[in-house]
Amino acid sequence: MLTIEQLEEIKALQQVVERYDSIELKLNWDMLENRSEEEQTDFLTYDSGQLVGFLGLYSFGSKIEVCGMVHPDYRRKGIFSNLFQNSHFALEKARHILLNVPANSKLGKQWLDSITCIYEESEYMMKWEGKVLPDQDESISLRPSRKEDIDMKMKLDIVCFDFKAEEAKMYNDRLEKEGLQKEFFMIEAEDKIVGKIRIHRDKERSEIYGFAVLPDFQGKGYGRKALQKAVRMEAQQGQSVYLDVQTENEKALSLYTAIGFIKESQQDYYLYSI
Repeated sequence: MLTIEQLEEIKALQQVVERYDSIELKLNWDMLENRSEEEQTDFLTYDSGQLVGFLGLYSFGSKIEVCGMVHPDYRRKGIFSNLFQNSHFALEKARHILLNVPANSKLGKQWLDSITCIYEESEYMMKWEGKVLPDQDESISLRPSRKEDIDMKMKLDIVCFDFKAEEAKMYNDRLEKEGLQKEFFMIEAEDKIVGKIRIHRDKERSEIYGFAVLPDFQGKGYGRKALQKAVRMEAQQGQSVYLDVQTENEKALSLYTAIGFIKESQQDYYLYSI
């Protein structure tokens, strides 16, 4: 588990790196701030008391995403390679290891050339630009999730995100341990639960994750209405709203664009095998 001081150091380093390289790193702050004491998922390098390198592992079932950074004044000294090598013991049980690098990170891409990996996918980070949304539609509702919703959440992970049953359980158990299940809302329509959506609030920024609608209820406009309702709920509280979408997911990309989201940056993912 990271201390408050370490979290502040990571945030400060992120700001330095992003400003210097003109990139946007995906450090999954919702997970960083709620780490379990049972696993080592974060690796840090200091010089004279200053944090100069960081690498974080982010688990989604048996898939692990890897992202990190090194202070501009400490590059080409093997710091990131050492951090990555030190993390291998924690990666061994992963079925799928994805290295996350901002699409416009020249140094990140150069490092990838030094190891064996293959390109897998990309995603856009999108921000709602503030378009006027339609009036409230009462045919769907969002309600905070409850403990008894856990089976439905796992079902949605399986049918919508291709999780295996054991991965869905592992993922939801971790969210419960880290106190993140409270961020979910269940989407209800036709007197049934038809989907879920997670909203993580970090100061004035709200990020939408895990947005899914059961296949039997797709194509009826419920997803669009639920997303519009979620965006309206956050915008009315003065929040900026963000979400991620895979670049090849044309259906979702079209929906998000129509609602008023615009592309801010792109993250690329590379498959790595130990």
